[in-house]
Amino acid sequence: AIFCHDARQRAQAESVMAELAHACHWPDPIVTQVVDAGVFYPAEMAHYRYFDQHPGQPYCRAVVGPKVAKLQQYFIHLVKETSGT
Repeated sequence: AIFCHDARQRAQAESVMAELAHACHWPDPIVTQVVDAGVFYPAEMAHYRYFDQHPGQPYCRAVVGPKVAKLQQYFIHLVKETSGT
C-alpha cells in the first residue's frame, strides 16, 4: 500500500502507478492500494533493515529477495550508489 498524507501525495502516487501500468513492465495489473495515512507507530529496532540483516530467512529468500532483484532490474537508474567508490 501507499499511505498518503495529503491530496498531493495521493495524486502523485496515482500518477506514477498509471505510468507504470501504461509502461507494461509486468504482465499482471498493479494491485497496490493508495490509502490515507493513519497514525504511525515506529517499529521496534529489531525490524529495521530486516532484509539486510536476515537475507537467509525463508520469507526473505522466497518473497523479499526476488522482489528486490526485480526492482533493481527495472529501476537500476534510480538506485543510489552506496559504495565508497
